[in-house]
Amino acid sequence: MQFVEPLIGAIAAFALGAAWYTVIFGKAWQAETGITDEEAQQNVARTHGLAFVMMVILSYSINMIIGYHDVSEQTLVHGAFHGALAGLFYGAPVVAINYLYQRKSLKLYLIDATYIVLLMAVSGGVMAALKL
Repeated sequence: MQFVEPLIGAIAAFALGAAWYTVIFGKAWQAETGITDEEAQQNVARTHGLAFVMMVILSYSINMIIGYHDVSEQTLVHGAFHGALAGLFYGAPVVAINYLYQRKSLKLYLIDATYIVLLMAVSGGVMAALKL
């Protein structure tokens, strides 16, 4: 199940991203990036496919962290905690560094960095819950 869990974690993160970047912050994100509706529809399969692969990699790394704990400790909350910490201490700073040099807005940073933290928390929580 070691590779199945990251796949399931990535699917959960991808579903969150679908809601985050369409229903919740879709228009705000587009306004901040300057991406038009037409541009957003270009190369969708490649963009989503590669993004999913990256989510699998992130999920795999979170699963390794979770795996350092006894299986009895691996709960949804525990996994979400470790995922959120990884997002806060690794994901969000990396996004910040890139956005500082690219002169991106604070609003865009908050949309994207918060998603990174949440995607890692959701992935970690789902994967840990699968171990029970």
